[in-house]
Amino acid sequence: MEGGRMEFQERFDRAFAPLEQSVATSHIPGGVFGMVDLKGNRQVRAVGSAQKVPSVRPMLVDTWFDLASLTKVIFTTPRILALAEAGTIDLDAPLTVLLPDLRQYSAEAWERKVTFRQCLGHQTPFPAVEPIYTYGRDPELLRTFILQREWRAGPPVYSDINFILLGFALERLSGKTIRAMDPGPGFAFSAPPKLAAATEDCTWRHRVLSGEVHDDNCSALQGAGHAGLFGTVDSILDFAKGLLDGSGASAQSIALMRTPLSATRTHGWERPHDGWHGGTLCSLGTIGHTGFTGTALWIDFDKGRAWTLLTNRIHPTRHFDSGILALRQTVGDLVNAA
Repeated sequence: MEGGRMEFQERFDRAFAPLEQSVATSHIPGGVFGMVDLKGNRQVRAVGSAQKVPSVRPMLVDTWFDLASLTKVIFTTPRILALAEAGTIDLDAPLTVLLPDLRQYSAEAWERKVTFRQCLGHQTPFPAVEPIYTYGRDPELLRTFILQREWRAGPPVYSDINFILLGFALERLSGKTIRAMDPGPGFAFSAPPKLAAATEDCTWRHRVLSGEVHDDNCSALQGAGHAGLFGTVDSILDFAKGLLDGSGASAQSIALMRTPLSATRTHGWERPHDGWHGGTLCSLGTIGHTGFTGTALWIDFDKGRAWTLLTNRIHPTRHFDSGILALRQTVGDLVNAA
């Protein structure tokens, strides 16, 4: 085995070990870990169970995962940036250029001044969390509710509302709902239940979810820009490799994905900061993102490698300390250790 390949394999093996330990100690049911680099090295490995209740299925390397908020960076962000590059939208224009009915009964509402760039960087006053699904199950009525609601304003925080609205903009431009759009190569908006990692035993849908979106708001909206994408470890590594080598997006879009908008955010992505999930040893040229279901992806442009950690840490319930933050940070540090 040549030196570069051997070093890659050693990094992979040591970074996989904490995932294996987390499964062994029953912190998470199972997971898949994958790494890829610009030298042509690639490795994936699975451990544990894709489902534990009401039946047991093993985790496989081709298991489909509900990617949750990875939807923001794999699906929504690249499409918004491509539209900006094409001149279809101006990132510093307000969303009202595509959503003129946003707070249409209040011309001076702050929501009407929010821009595409602010939404990409989570630099808006929208609240962090909002249980939109509790207002009904009619997706068109919920869309109208989101557009017309007088939202409580606060300091800028990470908020799904930003990407829900960006998803609405994509829908208006295409004349299609999110779920009617092309999800991208290797991705989908649902998965065969027996081939997917199960998520939660949902308290309002009254079943263990597998192959259907876990995010409550995305489910009620029947597709949205903040969640709902499904993929496998290979589809995610293909996406990451495309950003690393420049084949998956334009140079301008990739540059914006790496351009800071705050101490913690770029256009769509997170950047290294104290306490972030990517660990302490990432280069400053790293971008990453996580998903509530237990998914995550990091791309280190300076070191020419990417890694993804996919788990079903909320199966069968989110109300359990899975230790996912420590696991992600440990894996990231072992990937990047000298």
